[in-house]
Amino acid sequence: MSTGDEPVTEPGAEVPADPAVEADQVGAPAGAEEAPADPAAAALAEAEARIAELTDDLQRKQAEFVNFRNRAKRDEQAASAAAKASVLTALLDVLDDLDRARAHGDLESGPLKAFADKLGDVLTGQGLAAFGAEGDVFDPELHEAVQHAGGDGVPVVATVLRTGYRHGDRVLRHAMVVVEDRAEEASAEEDG
Repeated sequence: MSTGDEPVTEPGAEVPADPAVEADQVGAPAGAEEAPADPAAAALAEAEARIAELTDDLQRKQAEFVNFRNRAKRDEQAASAAAKASVLTALLDVLDDLDRARAHGDLESGPLKAFADKLGDVLTGQGLAAFGAEGDVFDPELHEAVQHAGGDGVPVVATVLRTGYRHGDRVLRHAMVVVEDRAEEASAEEDG
């Protein structure tokens, strides 16, 4: 009686050999690799595989640590620059007062002049730079125009109402300026 699991063969045909049966007859399972004859060689191969695995783990951990150290250094530098910029920004009002006193003539001589000069030197040493002089070409990324006169020509700074400051590449305060358009020949003569 047939269950449908056995292959159907015609009478007189040769039945193909079953690989599992042949392997059982030989004594080894089908598709199994031969085990090494030397147990020391097997232990050595296993140890080498473990060493390779641990080496990969170590290299991965070293790379993660280097990336962490670099990221921490960048974060520390960014925090330091932000803190310095915050302090410098707070001192801009003091610089404005000193500029007004200088324009009024109060900083011609005396102790206030020495104080203003020292403060200016310290802030310049920390990377604070002023910008926004009369005659500069107008740059909307650096200047805040409160008035614009003229129609054709190159826009230049005509009057500086408030000096702008930057720390490195970071603009701490835009210069407040009055802009006028000048003919290209006139602006080229001023630059030259």
